[in-house]
Amino acid sequence: MIRILSYSESMREEIFARATMESNVSEVVSDILADVRQNGDKAVLAYSDCFDGANGAPLKVTKAEIAKAVAGVDKAFMGVLQRAAENIRAFHAHQVRSGFVVSEQEGVLLGQKVLPLGAVGLYVPGGTASYPSSVLMNAIPAKLAGVERVVMVTPAKGGVIPREILAAAQLGGVDEIYRVGGAQAIGALAYGTETIRRVDKIVGPGNAFVAEAKRQVSGLVDIDMIAGPSEILIVADEGCDPVWVAADMLSQAEHDKNASAVLITVSQKLAKRVQAELERQIPLLPRADIARASIDNNGKIVVSTNIAQAIDIANDLAPEHLELCLDAPFDYLDRVRCAGSVFLGKYAPEALGDYFAGPNHVLPTSGTARFSSPLSVDDFVKKYSFTYYTASALAKVQQDIQAFAMREGLDAHARSVAVRFEEE
Repeated sequence: MIRILSYSESMREEIFARATMESNVSEVVSDILADVRQNGDKAVLAYSDCFDGANGAPLKVTKAEIAKAVAGVDKAFMGVLQRAAENIRAFHAHQVRSGFVVSEQEGVLLGQKVLPLGAVGLYVPGGTASYPSSVLMNAIPAKLAGVERVVMVTPAKGGVIPREILAAAQLGGVDEIYRVGGAQAIGALAYGTETIRRVDKIVGPGNAFVAEAKRQVSGLVDIDMIAGPSEILIVADEGCDPVWVAADMLSQAEHDKNASAVLITVSQKLAKRVQAELERQIPLLPRADIARASIDNNGKIVVSTNIAQAIDIANDLAPEHLELCLDAPFDYLDRVRCAGSVFLGKYAPEALGDYFAGPNHVLPTSGTARFSSPLSVDDFVKKYSFTYYTASALAKVQQDIQAFAMREGLDAHARSVAVRFEEE
């Protein structure tokens, strides 16, 4: 049963405790990556057969296979995917930006160029559940950024990728799809194999082995983030429906046993009613065992003095998902400083953001919302600046540059400016 805690400074350690991912995978992942780097396709295929039962299926998914899979998706759900894709594309289109040029001083031209990455690898999980939503959330902003080559990798149990995943890939504009998951997929994307050309960046969530593999190849390629267990934090006033609150908590608890669902409320009565409602709803879930472990081990209900204090606690926790289940949520929005994504009011459940609303659902976890942001178009571009000075413009500032360089003891820096104005 979930714990109910009254907030106090002495309880902070217990309130702020988080579940951690498995940590004993580093050596295993290191060995897999080394094998893939040395043996390419041979290693990737061997691991796919071993872990996923791929049955020797070829790595690359053909266009004919994609077309057949898409045709097999029922029209109603295909419509859902299309509408979700439209919402995601419309939201992320506002993030697209071009460079700029500044010419405020005579003889000086400064600017910045914004360029898409050349190739991006998208990891799509395929373990206990299938996530076509993740395909859309990763592929659409990449394509809006102008990425020419978006490569998707995903486990293929028995050599088969769920048709909904392939349909989402087609809608999202994915260019290449490969049947491979786990650390071996990350290795293939980072190093390249005979079949899979290397990429510049790897995005997408995964299990502990995938997260560790991304950590180990980071630097050779860029990565989006190291994703931890899923989280939801709900700030609720006394007028909230406990049935709704419990359902929202379980929407994250069913992800995995390490997921965390936290409620902060000003009402002891609501706390007890949500506690009871969780006990009623958990046995009704198909993934009840997972939800039960998550709620019992990582779930918390915290009773705060007031809503302002609840928001302060939420900022300290910096959750992946933050629901302000309040009658007047906009009164508190500006007080929120640290959250991956914020859901306002009593008719914006977190699941709305997971699938349909438009904002990205790839979010910082484990408190990293203190310093990082949701996946966006910005994650798929790189920038460089440029500088142009005429002779007269450089002459005006040469003494300043030389003084700076000499103060830092870098004579050659100073000389590189001075030499341009010495008489022959």
